[in-house]
Amino acid sequence: MQILITNAFERAVKKLHKNEIVILEKNIDKIIVKPNIGKIKICDLVGIMIYKFHMLHQLILLAYTYDEAQAEITLLCFGSHENFYRDLKNQLKN
Repeated sequence: MQILITNAFERAVKKLHKNEIVILEKNIDKIIVKPNIGKIKICDLVGIMIYKFHMLHQLILLAYTYDEAQAEITLLCFGSHENFYRDLKNQLKN
């Protein structure tokens, strides 16, 4: 399984504390083990999967795509629910 990371995802990870990175990595491992664990979005975000988890008592959404033919997961971005989908749409336009 190949894991690709976008620049936006990498920048967001740099802002996290070490204990938050550990939580994020555990949830990424869950996605790697079971790629279809996230909910598939429709309309503007067709093909994007969203996985929700808690990090230090806050709900975090992680957006990724899964290409089953190439066995490839692309981590797009993560963050709290506030303006998450709006920012994700803007990121995909650019």
